[in-house]
Parts: sequence; C-alpha cells; structure tokens
Amino acid sequence: MHQYEFDKSSFTFKKVTSSTWHYIKKALAFVIGSVSLAILYYVIFATFISTDSEKKLMRENRLMKKAYPQMLEQQKLIGDAISALEVKDAKIYEDIFHAQVPSMDPVTQSDLIQGSDTIPDRKMHEYIAMKTASAQASADRVEENFRRIFTASKIAYGTDIPMNLPLETISYAQVGASVGQKVNPYFKVPAEHRGIDLIATQGDPVFATASGVVADVTRSKKGDGNVVTIEHEGGYTTRYAHLGNITVSKGQRVSKGTKVGTVGLSGNAFAPHLHYEVVRDTVVVDPVHYFFADLTPDQYASFLYMATNIGQSLD
Repeated sequence: MHQYEFDKSSFTFKKVTSSTWHYIKKALAFVIGSVSLAILYYVIFATFISTDSEKKLMRENRLMKKAYPQMLEQQKLIGDAISALEVKDAKIYEDIFHAQVPSMDPVTQSDLIQGSDTIPDRKMHEYIAMKTASAQASADRVEENFRRIFTASKIAYGTDIPMNLPLETISYAQVGASVGQKVNPYFKVPAEHRGIDLIATQGDPVFATASGVVADVTRSKKGDGNVVTIEHEGGYTTRYAHLGNITVSKGQRVSKGTKVGTVGLSGNAFAPHLHYEVVRDTVVVDPVHYFFADLTPDQYASFLYMATNIGQSLD
C-alpha cells in the first residue's frame, strides 16, 4: 500500500516511499506503548483496588493486631498462674514429705525448648531411664514409709486407727472442702468447717473407718441431719453426717468396714454427700491425713490438693 504526503510549496500530493526499518520502529513503539500502558493500569489497580483475598487478609491482619495486646496479657496471666502452681506444688511437697523440693533436672528447660536435635538420643534415653527408676524408687520409699507408720500406729495404740475411706470407691474429683474456714453454701460467708465433704451418689453405703462402739445416733432434719458417731480406742472419734438411712444403733460394737448407713441429703446438706469428721482427744483433725491406708502416694497427694484448695463446703 502506497503512502502520500501533501507538498505545501506545490500544493500537490507526492508519493512517499517507506523502508522496512520504518515499519519495524513503528511496531516497536506500539508494543512498548501497549506494555507501558498495561503496567500503568496494573499499578493503579494494585494500589487502589483490592481483591477479595487481599481484603480478607487485611481484615485478619487488623484483627490480629487488635488481639495481640490481649494475647500478651493472657501470656502474662498464664505465666503468673504457672508460677503460683509451682509455689503450691512446693508447699504440698513440703507438707507431705517435710523436705525442700528437689533442684531442677539435669536436662534444663532451655534444652527442651531448643528441641531434641540438640540432645543426643542416647543421652535422652539414659536420662529418661534414670528419672523413671528414681521416681519409682521414691514412690516405693514413700509407700513403705506410710505402711511403716500405719503398722507402728497399730502397735502403739493396740487398735485400728481410722485411716480408711468411709466410702467403697472414691476419686480425687469427689473430694470437697476439708477442715478450716470455708464459705457456707447458703449464707455465702466464711464459717468453720470441722470435717471433709465427700461427694457421692445418694444411697451409696457408708462404712466405719475403724473398729469401735457407736456412741450416738442422731436423726434430724436440721443441721448435720442424720449422724452416726463412733468412738475408737486411742482417743479417736469419727462422725458420719447427712446420712440417708442409718443401719446401726447406739451402743453397738462395729468393726472396720461395717456399714453404718447410706449417703443422703438430710439436714442442711447443699447436695448429696458424706460429711466425715475425725476427732482425736477432743481436737478436730483433718480427715484427709487419715486416708493414706487406702490410697497410693499419688492419690493421697491429689486428695490433699483438692481438700486444701476448695473454698466452699456443702453444708
């Protein structure tokens, strides 16, 4: 196709001959212009217009930025709670074993945080085996000490001290408030609690924790409700309160494990449970310390923790 241009001097059109290079330059200019325009459109689109995915990510970033201070505060609270648990754990250890908590393990917490790659497998296996054997040996010593104390007590007093559970089966989750100032469930004020609350199903059998003589049987709709009191040799007295049915009578001699009644809701009981008391020479003692004849060391520690930390009684 021929091209023409207007000659102003002669007022005529002259044919113009274009070379191949001329067409190539025009094509390149068109391509470069198109690409530049496309880039400009993309920059404008990316800067001022967001896709659905980008909008979602921006919303998530805003939420995370807003939640970050709360997460830091929660982390601090968790750290404080862990520190408080460590203090309680140390206190329980001292109360039970009358000794300081052992020092930190040879494999430190920083070693564990760095990951298992920094600790050879052989070293980890040897450490675990050593700790397992040490823990088992410690548990065996504690259990043997409990048995020795129990045997010595029987020999000293010539009788069974009330060191058993008054219920057939019970887990630490069923242990309620023990002796001390506890919040009354009705009046919501601190009041002296003289025994331990053991949560159980209404109708569960209740057993004498040692041999003795039934000193008193009370049936009432107020206060402690239906109560059985048993006197034991060695100056011990046990009380079983808020019973349903009573299966013994005053003056009756009972053996350890004799059924004295059933769990009930009598008196001012907030829920079905057994209120159990141990008194030695007229002094109220904490019954949880007299359960270890029926418990393993781990169970005893769990019972003690629950009884100490629950702040509201059930009666």
